[in-house]
Amino acid sequence: MKQQYKNTMFRQSGFSLIEALVAFLILSIGLLGIASLQMISLKAGKTAEMRTVAVIKAEEILERIRNNPVQVMAYISGAGDLGVNNGCNDGGGAVTMCTAAQMVEDDIYNWKADLLTSLPNNTTTNAVVEVVAPVPGTDPTAKVTVTINWQERNTETKTMDAMNYSVSTQICNNTGC
Repeated sequence: MKQQYKNTMFRQSGFSLIEALVAFLILSIGLLGIASLQMISLKAGKTAEMRTVAVIKAEEILERIRNNPVQVMAYISGAGDLGVNNGCNDGGGAVTMCTAAQMVEDDIYNWKADLLTSLPNNTTTNAVVEVVAPVPGTDPTAKVTVTINWQERNTETKTMDAMNYSVSTQICNNTGC
């Protein structure tokens, strides 16, 4: 009886090398999956950050337009239109008392300058403000559309992906609203 007990004790004396290697392989695959998931979440976080900047900048120019309602039609800008720094918003410019038209130029200048520093790859970042005039005899609101375009690096394909954000709203263009 003692001999039988002795044989079973030697057969179950711990893990074999193969069992340890299989456990290590399973652990390694799990850790690689976690690392891959981390990279995907970092990329998604960066894209979300850039989209948030675009949303904030679009709302910023819409608020600037709402603050200067008589000049709604003057806010139409192309991708290359950078406005003029009249110093209306910072008090440091040559103009001490800005007219509504000068405020439009200053708003576009400050907005686009800030937009170029806020979004990545600022050589391809552009923004356009489109305004559709109200139809005479109807509701006195103009349709304003702000479109912001930028590019982000795609780490998987090693290319640049075109991104954009666009928002439209109705803005009253006179004091009768």
